[in-house]
Amino acid sequence: MGGVPEGHSGWTFLTNHARVLVSIADDPGTRIRDIAARCRLTERAVQKIISDLEQNGYLTHTRQGRSNRYCIEDGTSLRHPAEAGLTVAGLLAALGRHETHKTRPGQGAGHQGSDGAEEPAEDDSMTATGSVQVGRHRVKS
Repeated sequence: MGGVPEGHSGWTFLTNHARVLVSIADDPGTRIRDIAARCRLTERAVQKIISDLEQNGYLTHTRQGRSNRYCIEDGTSLRHPAEAGLTVAGLLAALGRHETHKTRPGQGAGHQGSDGAEEPAEDDSMTATGSVQVGRHRVKS
């Protein structure tokens, strides 16, 4: 199997757990080998991270033949007390890696109702600065 990917010196904004989660959000059917290459980690490190994410309720997987299909649990809250109230969906939306409805400053952040008509946003204060709508969650962009 492949060797250890080239390392990175210094600090980064995202943890390896966040990188793996983003990679899975981009392609839920991705292979561990591909995640490892993209995140510049070993396959074993990716296996451990996926195990951590599953054990803590952030991720589930189902077997499809010889491969896995991952499902991110969007409503799961982030672990650190400083991120209290933020969810995985909010994190992925902020990183631009999730199915979202983006709005620009001055545009409404509402959603389409069952009759097809645009419904107003619940909190218009965020539309002035731009926001990302993820389900019932809105994250500043």
